[in-house]
Amino acid sequence: MGTFNITIEIGNLNGEHFEDVDVMVDTGAISTIVPRDILEGLGIQPTKGETFEYAGGEQVQLDMTEARARVDGRETITWVIFGEEGASTLLGAYTLEGVFLGVGPYNQRLIPVTGSLK
Repeated sequence: MGTFNITIEIGNLNGEHFEDVDVMVDTGAISTIVPRDILEGLGIQPTKGETFEYAGGEQVQLDMTEARARVDGRETITWVIFGEEGASTLLGAYTLEGVFLGVGPYNQRLIPVTGSLK
């Protein structure tokens, strides 16, 4: 399928302030990663730390918090990781599921999906 980039908006929980963020769509990543300076600039602070594993097997503890995300005009509250300098900025599966969007495998764009109650 490959990867592609889009611009999303990240905002504080009360929805007062948002910032555009260029992200790589990565359905293989669980969480969305946003640069720390953007989150802190919105007044967003970490609320917990979790362990994550890189493709090479290295495990790291990273700060996380809840924030608002707008993707293609759809909004959800989602978990975001505080990206360190040099880290990839990603749109992960948890956020995509929250806005009911999936990835079109042939045209590399986001498409609406129907929720399943099965």
